[in-house]
Amino acid sequence: MYRLFLLTLVCLTVGCTSTTTTNTARSAKEQMLVSNAVDQSLDKVDFTPFANRNVFLNDKYVDCVDKSYVISSIRHRLLRGGARLVPKEEEADLIVEARAGAIGTHSQEAYLGTPEVVLPGMLTLPEMRLIERNNQKGIAKIGLVAYDAKTRAPLGSGGMSLAESDDSNYFMLGIGPYQGGSINKEIKEGKKVLGGKKSQKIPQSVAFSSPPASNPVLEPAGTLHLASGQEEKKPEEKKSAQTTDAPAWAK
Repeated sequence: MYRLFLLTLVCLTVGCTSTTTTNTARSAKEQMLVSNAVDQSLDKVDFTPFANRNVFLNDKYVDCVDKSYVISSIRHRLLRGGARLVPKEEEADLIVEARAGAIGTHSQEAYLGTPEVVLPGMLTLPEMRLIERNNQKGIAKIGLVAYDAKTRAPLGSGGMSLAESDDSNYFMLGIGPYQGGSINKEIKEGKKVLGGKKSQKIPQSVAFSSPPASNPVLEPAGTLHLASGQEEKKPEEKKSAQTTDAPAWAK
């Protein structure tokens, strides 16, 4: 009888398990928005004129979110341009000074529909969203100036490089998201790249001029062109629309 009771109890017992998931304090997409904007901003600068020069990067004026990524990205581009990075200012031929004007994100939300309406008699009409668009953007404004380590003669007047990344999500009658934006495009392209594939050349729309070989004069020969409008303006070309998964009505 006792064994029968135990067997019945075991058969009637129901087991269950639960899985706990956690998220980081900052979402991966928020971090990608910031890093993507930083990359785009620095992609506008040509560091090749520093090739074969001892360069010291002065980063004490970089104070922002993801500071380490900003500094490391500038160092990477200097190395890629052929510069020899030195740990001390005394060992340098040239000094590149960086500063952060703005590094961060902001978001916008818009929808087509009716808001929640409270009627007399404690009746409430719920909010109805026919079309909804959520957009989050990353902004990076990075300043750069270069000068001779010995004479302190500037290589141009310096300037700022500004770039923006975005992440867009569209919903229609609650169906979605239809995704668009620069970081989603980056994620898709990154998944397609196979190991060992040669990376694309960094686009160059901003350039440092090479420093004078010797005897720098008061009027420096080099000029630092940045995206602040100091360089000669050219007629803007019509940009093609970015590839997006958003439906036709959201483009």
